[in-house]
Amino acid sequence: MATPEFIRTIRATAGHQLLLLPGVSAVVFDDEGRVLLGRRADTGNWSIIGGIPEPGEQPADVAVREVFEETGVECVVERVVLVQALEPVTYPNGDQCQFMDTSFRCRATGGAARVNDDESLDVDWFSLDALPPLGEFAMFRIKQAQAEGPTWFETTTER
Repeated sequence: MATPEFIRTIRATAGHQLLLLPGVSAVVFDDEGRVLLGRRADTGNWSIIGGIPEPGEQPADVAVREVFEETGVECVVERVVLVQALEPVTYPNGDQCQFMDTSFRCRATGGAARVNDDESLDVDWFSLDALPPLGEFAMFRIKQAQAEGPTWFETTTER
């Protein structure tokens, strides 16, 4: 996954310290109810599509852009699925990040699923009863995208 230029600029002065960054993920369904997944080039694992907004870019626009850039599939955003602060991660180069993920349910409107950049090894549609092995991140978001109801969020405060 390529590091955006604006983050490289921040890293030039911030070093490896923890950065809180926005992240966007997209759970894309087609008309047959299948979900779009990509097998990530950095880990080899299947997952939903995601990325980082450029400065000033709206999160829903990021979801649409990332889906097309990575898979060749055109989509529209239907709703926010969840908002969640992820656990901090340290990359092999020492950079530390914590992502605030906004996940969207999307509907495919065109294009053909294919590897469309260097971030994916494979891209395909999967029926929900025949998913490849997925991590908790993707599985939870797919589950929430199927559910009707309000946006899911986590809180550590008592209500």
